[in-house]
Amino acid sequence: MTETFVVHLGRDALYTVLMVSAPMLGLGLLVGILVSIFQATTQIQEQTLAFIPKIIAVLVAAVVFGPWMLSVLTDFTANLLGNLHTYIR
Repeated sequence: MTETFVVHLGRDALYTVLMVSAPMLGLGLLVGILVSIFQATTQIQEQTLAFIPKIIAVLVAAVVFGPWMLSVLTDFTANLLGNLHTYIR
């Protein structure tokens, strides 16, 4: 294993993590911004009003994008384990 190969493998792992987490983080960010705008316009400063919708949005994103995320992670793991013999030599 060369340093270039290790960097490439780490880059692929980081890219996979970003791809899998992006839908949940993006939807949580969007809901957070909308709730913040709502709170600023109505001057309601309740903490649970900001927290509960984001939790629900992330849960909905996990349910909706769950099969795709599982597919991406399964493909990455299958590729990693399928090429394990080349990593060891």
